[in-house]
Amino acid sequence: MTRYRATLAYDGTGYHGFQRQAAEHEPTVQGEVERALTRLGQPNITVTGSGRTDAGVHATGQVIAFNAEWRHGLDDLQRALNATLPADIAMLDLQEAAADFHPRYDAVSREYVYTIYDAPVRHPLERLYALHVAGPLDVMSMNAAAATLVGEHDFAAFGSPTTGEVTVRRMWRAQVSAVPPLIRVELEANGFLYRMVRSIVGTLLAVGRGGMTLDEFRGVLESRDRSRAEAGAPAHGLCLTHVSY
Repeated sequence: MTRYRATLAYDGTGYHGFQRQAAEHEPTVQGEVERALTRLGQPNITVTGSGRTDAGVHATGQVIAFNAEWRHGLDDLQRALNATLPADIAMLDLQEAAADFHPRYDAVSREYVYTIYDAPVRHPLERLYALHVAGPLDVMSMNAAAATLVGEHDFAAFGSPTTGEVTVRRMWRAQVSAVPPLIRVELEANGFLYRMVRSIVGTLLAVGRGGMTLDEFRGVLESRDRSRAEAGAPAHGLCLTHVSY
């Protein structure tokens, strides 16, 4: 068996997240990749991912790993998988990996981008990949608030741990930028809590609308109180863009 590492891009609109669900009728990205491998004569293979993206969340840089017995070249396997996978999932690259490589536990950082379409009128072509806000949003204030997240903090106000009880994470980069009408919230950290990115974005939107000051945003972070943060932004604006090792 050879250990393979691959980067996936997918439109998460039609999926109940990356991770395979107990209810087999619910489509998942992991399930589709494993199904494609089965069709290529590689049955009973478990695919692991770098992050368990939620239902409706997209990816351009999801890293996966799996073991397989493939007697042809890497290019042949990548082409065969892309020919077999649904149109909304693509394997961007494929390479051999160390036998003990784990895409989740070996990751040093992950990067997410949340896209906002800030315009008076919604745009049909942006509806699946950006949150429409009638605006206007104060991008400078949002960026100043995001900057307070950089460093090591207890992010309990913005999410819950996926495993264990530790809610401390190190945020390497947090910035909000705009090329009108699109606004991008970019976050890179050594790890994220469950729903953390969407909760941060929802709270940054309160700042952008003028309903929360910079000091109040900082107070939410320092409170470690989940009830102090705003409701999470919808899933469809979120994309896992890169994983570093």
